Amino acid sequence: MTTTPPSTTTGTVVGYARVSTDKQDEARQLSALQGAGINRHALYVDHAQSGAKRSRPEFDRMLANLDEGDVVVVSELDRLGRDAGHVIMTMSDLRTRGIFVRSIADGLDTSTDMGEAMMSILAIFAQMERRFIQRRTKAGLAEAKAQGRVGGRPRALDTRKAALALRMSDEGEKVADIAATLGVSAPTIYRYIAAAK
Repeated sequence: MTTTPPSTTTGTVVGYARVSTDKQDEARQLSALQGAGINRHALYVDHAQSGAKRSRPEFDRMLANLDEGDVVVVSELDRLGRDAGHVIMTMSDLRTRGIFVRSIADGLDTSTDMGEAMMSILAIFAQMERRFIQRRTKAGLAEAKAQGRVGGRPRALDTRKAALALRMSDEGEKVADIAATLGVSAPTIYRYIAAAK
């Protein structure tokens, strides 16, 4: 089960907006975020980035800069991911790090008691989604092996680099610095740290 974040926000409040195509305009999202009191210097905006893309430059930069007690504000929850499962897992990962989420249109604020209760339920679904993905992956690899094909995505970090990443994290190094040192993205480091826990 994921850890429970602090009961009150203590850090920076940032806003995130994303538009999927060049033809879409982020003005509506930015207007909502600024109306919620987000300073334009605290905004992260990805242009022409589909939620299906795992790497979103500004989103990744935001994740690397967030600390426990910080708050991420979005105009709608679907800005956080490519589908419901991805959104839930993203929120669950943020919750594990003690980071809060506010969605203006959805009225969700995970720093409140009601929001925290909703996150507890969503965390269960996030775990289920991860198990479903693991089962599908294992089934796919078993099928590939049965057909004589060696499949699977190459690991971003070998065993030595993964151990180094965990040691650096334990020593208090920022995820962004670990990622830069090892030449991978910040979300990759977060995944290895989460898996080790």
